[in-house]
Amino acid sequence: MHILLAEDQAMVRTALASLLRLEADFQVTEAADGNAALKLLKQQAFDLLLSDIEMPGKSGIELAQYVQQQKLATKVVIITTFGRAGYVKRAIDAGIGGFLLKDAPVEQLVSAINQVMAGKRVIDSELLLNSLGEQDPLSDKERQALRLAAEGHSSSEIAAALYIAEGTARNYLSEAISKLNAANRIDAARIARQKGWL
Repeated sequence: MHILLAEDQAMVRTALASLLRLEADFQVTEAADGNAALKLLKQQAFDLLLSDIEMPGKSGIELAQYVQQQKLATKVVIITTFGRAGYVKRAIDAGIGGFLLKDAPVEQLVSAINQVMAGKRVIDSELLLNSLGEQDPLSDKERQALRLAAEGHSSSEIAAALYIAEGTARNYLSEAISKLNAANRIDAARIARQKGWL
């Protein structure tokens, strides 16, 4: 089984890859961030994408959305440190097969991978219960604009990155600020990140 492991923390990625390689039939290719993982997904076929959520470039959920949109046969398992409710809902909407916390024992991860490959869905029960809370009010464009704003980009840089007019970028940001009852774009990004919507 060929696994693409997307994780930006080098120590975590190396340790996880080493543990997975101990399994007889696991071949692991490592990607240091979301953009590297996307490039690999475009170049070759993988049986499974095992991805962190919060990474530079594309997030794990955006990678799952890409797999879903391209109708790839690749199964997706998300592993994260953050049990934020919004993440679980968005990941399920993106068609993931599994969602686990990084502090789960490696046996649980291997078991989840095998279950997902057999067509089952495996979601940590605590995460699933948390996900039944608030609904994410942000549109995809508002989320993208807010993430770029949180990284310190100006309205013109956000507009260029999203291939939209600068006025449209400002509108997305003001809509997000309004929906989240935030003081400004940085406050809105902080609120959205806490809730797992970013």
